[in-house]
Amino acid sequence: MAAYRVVEWQHAPELVEVPVPAVGPGQVLVEVAGCGLCHSDLTMTAMPGEVGEALGWQVPFTLGHETAGTVVEVGAGVTATSVGATVALASPSSCGTCAHCRAGRDSACLHGDAGRGYGRDGGLARYVLAGSVRDLLPLRGLDPRHAGPLTDAGATTHHAVRRARSELGPGSVAVVIGVGGLGALAVQILRATTEARIVAVEVDPARRELAVALGADEALEGLARGQGADLAAPGFDGVDAVIDIVGTDRTIRAGLGALRRGGAFVLVGAGGGGFARPWMGGLPREATITSIQGSSIADAQAVIDLAAAGAVTVAVDEFPLAEVAVAYTALDTGTLTGRAVVIP
Repeated sequence: MAAYRVVEWQHAPELVEVPVPAVGPGQVLVEVAGCGLCHSDLTMTAMPGEVGEALGWQVPFTLGHETAGTVVEVGAGVTATSVGATVALASPSSCGTCAHCRAGRDSACLHGDAGRGYGRDGGLARYVLAGSVRDLLPLRGLDPRHAGPLTDAGATTHHAVRRARSELGPGSVAVVIGVGGLGALAVQILRATTEARIVAVEVDPARRELAVALGADEALEGLARGQGADLAAPGFDGVDAVIDIVGTDRTIRAGLGALRRGGAFVLVGAGGGGFARPWMGGLPREATITSIQGSSIADAQAVIDLAAAGAVTVAVDEFPLAEVAVAYTALDTGTLTGRAVVIP
């Protein structure tokens, strides 16, 4: 079968022929219906070998960690699924047995640094192997061609909203900074799972319009430091929660400046920003600051359920596997209108 693989450290991936994976005991073979592309894939292709090897990655490996499809073969001992089932594959890798996994915090799994599409074979191929039924997520009738982005973009965003949800009761205000693919999902998940008034912050006017169409109560071009008091519910000094999808110096500073005392700031974006004043005049008193890296299996299934119920939608741009390099270029240059999904 054809597969789009990292064949050597710090070299462009290549579309090559590889054997169809053999199915062992407890494993499941899935025919890929669609595999979403992610900005982190671009980072992987530029990764120095010593960094990848320190994470336990092995080259060559097939890219693609946002995968959905149909079960076509099950290994000995597998009874929890059957041939013909449509499933998504959990995006982050987790063992299911460490203390984090047992507590439902599988995004922090001690064995999660390498996984499907990052150091192990992923879904940019005709078939992909699931190491266990733990990886399989029922699709509840969703089209498997377009469900893949829910497992990472959707699940990561759901995880971010969940970390802020305790502050988002009646009368609360939530700010989403950046309304690209993940920000659009954040607006929808906030609307479906909280009672907050939702304020989207986005420089692109078309994306501001999209945010309102998806459920934001208000969309602003920018968020100046100190502006949170103007957005806050009566009696508070700022907004209750900020979800920063961008993660630059400017957005982190603006988001923390808008947050009330005791509020929740959740950093999702990997824009390379920091915060230089963590003490007086910096962090809001008693605030909770969370850095999101991945999600749990429960987050992925929850956002799939929301999508199946019609509460969350994902716009998709389809590409054939033969044009996967073109799709990555479009992702890198920002010319996509939706999430890039490759249809093998």
